[in-house]
This record gives sequence, structure tokens and C-alpha cells, in this order.
Amino acid sequence: MTEQLLVSCSNIFTGTGDGCLDGAFLVEDGKIVCVGTRDEVRAQARGAQEVDFGDSFVCPGFHDSHLHFFHSALYSSPLAMRYRGTSEQDCVDALADLAARRPADGWLLCQGWRESHWNPPCTPSKHSLDAAYPDRPVAMYSGDAHTLWLNSKAMEVLGIGKDSADPQGGSYDRDEHGELTGIVREAAAMELMPRIVASFTPQELEDAYRGFLASCASKGITSICDMSLMAAPGLDFVRDDLFESLLEQGDLICRVHLFPTLLDDLSRFEGMRARLTGDVLQACGLKQFFDGVSSQHTAWVDQPYTNARFDGDCGRPTVDPAVMRRMVLAAHEQGYPVRIHTIGDAAIHEALDIYACAQERFGALPAGLHHCLEHLENFQPDDIARLAEQGVVAACQPMHITLDPGAPELDLGDERVPYMWPLKSLLDDGAVLAFGTDSPVCDVDPLPGLYTAVTRKTIPDGLPEGGWVAPERISMADALRAYTLGSAVSCGRADELGTIEAGKFADFVVLDRNLLACDEDQILEAKVQATYLSGRQTF
Repeated sequence: MTEQLLVSCSNIFTGTGDGCLDGAFLVEDGKIVCVGTRDEVRAQARGAQEVDFGDSFVCPGFHDSHLHFFHSALYSSPLAMRYRGTSEQDCVDALADLAARRPADGWLLCQGWRESHWNPPCTPSKHSLDAAYPDRPVAMYSGDAHTLWLNSKAMEVLGIGKDSADPQGGSYDRDEHGELTGIVREAAAMELMPRIVASFTPQELEDAYRGFLASCASKGITSICDMSLMAAPGLDFVRDDLFESLLEQGDLICRVHLFPTLLDDLSRFEGMRARLTGDVLQACGLKQFFDGVSSQHTAWVDQPYTNARFDGDCGRPTVDPAVMRRMVLAAHEQGYPVRIHTIGDAAIHEALDIYACAQERFGALPAGLHHCLEHLENFQPDDIARLAEQGVVAACQPMHITLDPGAPELDLGDERVPYMWPLKSLLDDGAVLAFGTDSPVCDVDPLPGLYTAVTRKTIPDGLPEGGWVAPERISMADALRAYTLGSAVSCGRADELGTIEAGKFADFVVLDRNLLACDEDQILEAKVQATYLSGRQTF
């Protein structure tokens, strides 16, 4: 006998239009059978369990199109901690609780510090950590996930000394005397992380994954895209082994779409793709990195930074464009979609050129699949329309817009600000937006992202009045679609996920207020009442 669930509510946002349906939908064996009025749906039900959510708000389950699951799970678990801090010393002091619960000789690992948010802003050093923890290794990962702040013991354990050469694409900072400061940047920082986290056992990591999956469910998230964190081979932290173990144990309560690093050798991805063929865990595409971040002047921009640190300060490509072109074309020829980290306008422009070349040479990707650009901080004006023209998805993280108030003007100048995160312009030109959080850079909760996309104001102070670059605000209906259907498009599953329609999986969330009708200052106060995956309640 088939299992049926009849869901009714006076405010159902199906995602197929801009308004709400006062009606119901029927779920059978995990999929939606029909959507309509209560009478129409009840006429097709056969002894279905009925759940009436009254005047709450039902919408498709949220789908985070870009996060880093390993680090998100780790920093939200007892194994490590997340902390931004108000000063260098405040961050050091905050480690006390972590130090008390971790083994005396184990790593202390924290993520989140942002020197631009400190009073006064300053670059930290090993000395403050050494004073508190001279005999155990400490690693403080920055909020933008591009810099490590280490103590002397950590550098000793990792084998970093005064004579250590800077790795390609990264650096070990030194003071005026040539002494290591404890600050490690970009690729140099990223390649150290696997060694730092190697002390955690598989069971500890599985428990961390379970905890983060539960957190996602509590926030209405039914799907995620787990993105490669690092471009170097073996350092992407896309842990298919942990997800497969949880799937076998029946603990994978969220759809997971894996995007490991794009390399010349595609065998790892192809093995994952062939092996992971179920509805819950899939390998959907590949990820590469074209630049860094504007805050560190490592994003690749066409014109020098306004507050340039040297002549010709334009950042740089993290991968030689010729190498990127070769790898993307090879993946495209096989029909594999590629997602490229592109923050600066030069990176965006070159990536679009590469995608255009791939399509011209090999034709379009298979139906339903799309290349994506990730982050998209600032554009050359003529490139905004090219995403829609080329069928490239814009995978954005709205919380990035107001993450560092005032920094865009300082780094890029007033002339470039109007072309930063141009969400409305992208939609008007016909592009698909796919929203996410870049967790752990930002919290995985979708509500702050929805608020930011609609208002372009900071949280919690709601500034500037009217919103930053106000013409690029979008409607709540468009923001919800970006967080649901757009993200499904980004991983090639728009025919299965992202809307409440017949034939799609019954992944949906129930909130305590109508997001389409409530005042903007109430968006952040909304509460998730229930989350369903394939018609089964996960929260």
C-alpha cells in the first residue's frame, strides 16, 4: 500500500508564481502527486494522513547552493569553535572553553576572526597566542577562509620555520627582521588544514556531520551543494566517504550534491558520479578557483584597487588562464558542469570567455546542466548580461553584500560599487540566481540571506536606510526562488527539486509567517516550524 500525506495551508508558495496558493498538495511515496484547492486534492487522496498548517507559510525546502560542509560541521561541533571577536586578545581569551574540553596536547582550532571588525583593526601575530598557549598548537582560521593565524607550537608541529619557502599561490608572513609572524595566507594556509584536522577521528567527524545536518534541518534546509574548498589535489574537503557512511546508516537527512575540485585527472569525480546514483547523494559537477578575495587584494580585477598597495595592484588569477581553459574544456567535452570561484571582474570576464569557447567548440552541455560562476562580487558592466546569454548560473551569497560595510568602497571605489552583486540586473537580463551562504564564512541560516537580498541592509542595525545599492534589491518571491529552484538548477536537478509541483520530491519547509507579506524587519524573526524531505519530517 502506498503512503500518502495531504498537506494543506492558506499560504503555499509553490515557486511557480509570485503569490501564495490557499490550498493543498498530495504526497505519495515521497513525491508530490497533485497541487490545487483542498477539495481537488482531497478528491485524489485515498486515506491520506492530513496535516493542516493553517495560516503558516509553506514553501519549497531551502537549498544552499554553496557551502563547505566539512568545515561548517567541524566549527559548529565540540571539536572546534567559531568566533569573530572584537580584538586580537578577545579572540585569544575566547579559546579558554575549547581548551578545557579538548585533549591537553590536541589542536585548538577556531574560525571566524576578521581584523577589519576589530577595534582597532590590526593584523594579529603568534605572540598573543604564544603567551596563552606556549605548549599546544593553535590554529585560528579567518572568517573569509583565506588566512591562518598560528602560534609557534603550531608552526613547529607543521614544520614551518624561518627558512621555509612560500608555497605557490600563498605566503608565510614575516616581520621586518625576517621572523615568521604566524600569519599564513591563501594556498599556503589551505594546504595546512588537512594536517591540522587529521587528529580528529572518523567517528568524531561523523558525529559533527550529524550535528550539522540536524542544524540544517532546523533551518528549513533540505538540499545543499558541498563545494570544494581548495584547488590543490586532495585538499578539497569534499568527504564522500563520510556522507556515504551516514547514508548507509540512514542518517543523511538532507540531499547532498558534491562538487570536488576540477583537475586534469577526472577519475575521482567520475568514480563518485558512477557510484552515487541515488536521490539523496550525488556528485553533480566540478569546482575550480580563479581568484581570491577583495579584502586581501587577491581577487583578480581589471583595474587596480582604489587603495592599491603597490603599482598594478590588481590581484591575480590563482590558476593560469590557459590551464583553466584546458581543464574546463576537457570537462565540458565530457558533459560535466563546472563551477568557478570568480569574485573580481577580470576573473568573471575570463571565465565567461572560457565557457563561451567550450560551448562553441563542443556544443551545449546535456539538457538541464549548467556551468556556474560563484560569488560574483563586481562586474564589468557589459558582462552582466552575458550570464543569461550563455546560460551560466549566478551562484551568489547575499550575506556577502553587507559582510564588511564600507570595505567595497575602500577597495574598489565608488565607480565600481554600482556593479557589485547586481542581483536585480542579473534577473532582469534573464539569468538564474542560485543562493547560498558559503558556510562557514556566513551562518547557514537562509533567513539572513533572504533579508539581505530583499533589503541590502546590514544586520542587525538595518543600514543604510533604503539599502546599499538599492536599485539591486529583489523581491521576496525572487529571493525564495533563488534559494530553491535556482539552486536546483545549479546542480542539474530542476526537474526534481525547487518547486511544489506534481512529479517533484516533497521537500518543503513550514514557517510561522508569510514571508511574502510580512514587513522586512520581521523576516529575521521568522521561525521554522517543520521541515520535510520526501514527505518525511526531519525537523
